[in-house]
Parts: sequence; C-alpha cells; structure tokens
Amino acid sequence: MSHIAEFDAAFARCPLVAILRGVKPEEVERISEALVEAGFTLIEVPLNSPDPLDSIARLAKRFEGRAVIGAGTVLREADVTAVRAAGGTMIISPNANLRVIAASSESGLVSLPGIVTPSEAFAALDTGATALKLFPAEGSSPQVLKAMRAVLPSSIRVLPVGGIDPGNMGPWRAAGAAGFGLGSALYKPGLTAEAVGQNARAFISALAAL
Repeated sequence: MSHIAEFDAAFARCPLVAILRGVKPEEVERISEALVEAGFTLIEVPLNSPDPLDSIARLAKRFEGRAVIGAGTVLREADVTAVRAAGGTMIISPNANLRVIAASSESGLVSLPGIVTPSEAFAALDTGATALKLFPAEGSSPQVLKAMRAVLPSSIRVLPVGGIDPGNMGPWRAAGAAGFGLGSALYKPGLTAEAVGQNARAFISALAAL
C-alpha cells in the first residue's frame, strides 16, 4: 500500500491529526499509545520539538500499521528527506512552500501544506498537495472556508488548524472541514499520557456527535 493510500485509510477512520508540539522522545510513545487507544490514527511531531526525528523514528517503528506518523513545521526540502529517512510519511507545513510540496509529492509522501487563500490552495494542489491545512484557523472563519469550498474540487480535504477544541468543531464541519489538526487543546508539554488520552476521547466524542 502506498503512503497516500495508508493516509487515506487512516483519515477515513479518524480525520483528526494529533499535533505533539514540544513532545520529547522519552515520552512520545506513551502519549501516542494513549492517542491510538482513543482512536487517533494520524500523529504529527513538529520539527521544532526536542529531537523530533528521534521521536518520529520511535513512532514509525512502534505504530507501523496502526497509525500514520509524520512531521510538522516542515520548512525546507532537506527536512523532507530527513523525515523520510526517520520513517515519517506525512509532511505538514504552516505555509505553502511549493518546493517542499514538490519534494514530498515526488517522494510519494503525504503533503499537507498550510494555506489561507484560494490562490495558495490551488498552487499547492497543482504542485501535488494531498490535502490542505487551513492555518491559522483563528485568523479565518467557517464562512471563509465555506466560500473556499465553493471553488475547490469537492474531493479535496481541508483541515482547519489552530484554536480547535471539542466545542467549536461544529461550525467548521458544517462549512466543509474534512477533519482537523489539534494542538494545545489535545497535547501540550507537561501533560501526562492519561490526560492526553482523556482529551483525545473528548475530541472523538465531539466529532461523533456532529
């Protein structure tokens, strides 16, 4: 199965990306186990976390066949190569760097660039993006997403990221959000695996209720 097909299958099971910004390698497996047990299938370790490639390598080995593992805050083509070597298959960025998107696509990796305008969205898709990250969602709105959805191909998945919590997913979902990237409302440094698991279950329940 290709990395894109694995992502598609994981996304169909749970369209929530767990963003573990600041996580350390020595705790990442415990925290991710709590996420996977709750139902999460997509896990991102941002590259501005401590020793992120070590964390990605650990997760890729432990959760092979159970979850798709990738990197966030991927800003350079060289980062794509490093993440792939560590076993990561998902490349997530806060911006729409066409060189990073192309490098990801050419390597057969999942590309999730950050966009805020239709121009960025279409340029990213033309370059090979798998799906789109609407970031920062706090600076956008469900109304903006709805307008964007009117011109984007219906098959394109858009995930709002930034400020998402279990109580505000509804309007975004109604506007056409296919899924979400979840940050500090799910995980932040210092939280135990038990607390992260509790947060994860709250997100899963909220999504199921929509």
